[in-house]
Amino acid sequence: MQPAAPKETDGATYRVAAYPLYTPELAPGPGREEVKSYCSTCHSTRYITMQPPLPPETWAAEVNKMVKVMGQPIPDDVQPVIIKYLQTHYTPETRKP
Repeated sequence: MQPAAPKETDGATYRVAAYPLYTPELAPGPGREEVKSYCSTCHSTRYITMQPPLPPETWAAEVNKMVKVMGQPIPDDVQPVIIKYLQTHYTPETRKP
């Protein structure tokens, strides 16, 4: 069960800790710099690292969607490098805890 919310009192001050502003590191390996260069022009690396592990074919579809639907100008020769990197590090079989 979730605990009840605390009772507010007159004159009380409430605050939360600072939100962490660090950018999560991507896994080291070939293609990492390409992912950082091209993918982070639209979103932070946090968006990649917060995804649940995706099947390899889903990563390929995501990169293709970013290029064809969203208009991200990733050169044809760089797209397979990015896809391979994501498939190497962020699938259910390869995601490191």
